[in-house]
Amino acid sequence: MRPESLRPAPGTGVPQVTPDVVVIGEALVDVVTTPDGTIEHPGGSPANVAYGLGRLGVPTALLTSLGPDSRGQAIEEHLARAGVELLPGSRSAGRTASATATIAADGSADYHFDIAWELAPVAPQFLPRILHTGSIATFLAPGATAVRGLLEQSHRECMVTYDPNIRPALLGSHTEALALFEDLVPLTDVVKLSDEDAAWLYPGRSVEDAAARVIRLGAQLAVVTRGPEGSLLTTGSATLHVPSLPSMVADTIGAGDSYMAALIYGLLTRGTDGLGREAVENLGILASRAAAITVRRQGANPPTLDELVTLAELETLPPEELPEAS
Repeated sequence: MRPESLRPAPGTGVPQVTPDVVVIGEALVDVVTTPDGTIEHPGGSPANVAYGLGRLGVPTALLTSLGPDSRGQAIEEHLARAGVELLPGSRSAGRTASATATIAADGSADYHFDIAWELAPVAPQFLPRILHTGSIATFLAPGATAVRGLLEQSHRECMVTYDPNIRPALLGSHTEALALFEDLVPLTDVVKLSDEDAAWLYPGRSVEDAAARVIRLGAQLAVVTRGPEGSLLTTGSATLHVPSLPSMVADTIGAGDSYMAALIYGLLTRGTDGLGREAVENLGILASRAAAITVRRQGANPPTLDELVTLAELETLPPEELPEAS
C-alpha cells in the first residue's frame, strides 16, 4: 500500500509547530559490546540524525517503525528528550530492531543487525523545509519502496537530503544496491557518503570521482566524509577539502550522523541557493565540529547548539588562552 501524500489534505490539521525537518527511516537499539561489557543505546542512522537535529534546536519529526516493546519505548523517550516528534504510524513493527556493535581497540565499530523494515501507509500531512532519509530504510524491502514513493511526491517542493550509510551485510548484490542508490539520487538535493560508502559503491574509484558521479546524477551538493582526513564537498562548480578537528576518540558511533545533522542545520540557515565556495566551506566546518564533539564520547551522543558555539569560539582563541584539558 502506498503511503499518503506529504501534501496537506483538505480538512486535516497541521501541527501547531510544523517541523522544519522530517526524517524518514529506521530507529533501532545499538547493543554495544566492548572489553568492559555490553550496554544498549537508542540508535539507527535516521533516528540519530533526528536526535542530533533536536539537540541543535531544530523542530524535527521522525517517521519510523518501532515495536510495542520496552526497546521501542526507550527509543521514543530518548527522542522526546531532544524534542523530536514521533509521527503517527511509527509504532508499527512486530518488534524493535537492533544492531550489535563490537568496538575495536581503535574505536571503530563492526555491526550485526536484527531488523525488518516496513513503513506503515501513513505520512505527515505537511511539507517540511527539509526531508531527510537514508541508511537501511532506502534499501530494505518492503519499506524502501514506500520511502521512494514519498521522495517522488515531495522532492520538487522541499529540499531532500540523503545519507545511504551503506551496510553491506543487509544489502543484496552490489549491482542491485548501486542501482537503488543511483535511482534515488535524482530525487535528492544533498547526498552525504562516508569514504567507506564511496569505496563500496564505486570500487577502485577515488572519492572525488564518486562525488562527481553523484553530482552528475542530479544532486546539488555531494559530501564525502573521510574520518581524520576531513571531508570532501563537491558542487557542480567547485570541490573543497575541509580538515577534521583533532579529537581523542572514544568511539565513532554516530559521528557520521552528527555530521549529517549539523549539515542539515547549516542548510536550514543558509539554504542551497548560490552554494558558493565560502558557503560550502562553512557547511563543512560546522559539520566537522559536530563530528569532533561526538567521537569524544561513547555512543551516538551528538552536540547541543551551545556546544557547537563554544567549540567555534575556542577555535578563535590563541593557544595560550585555551583552557586546559580536564
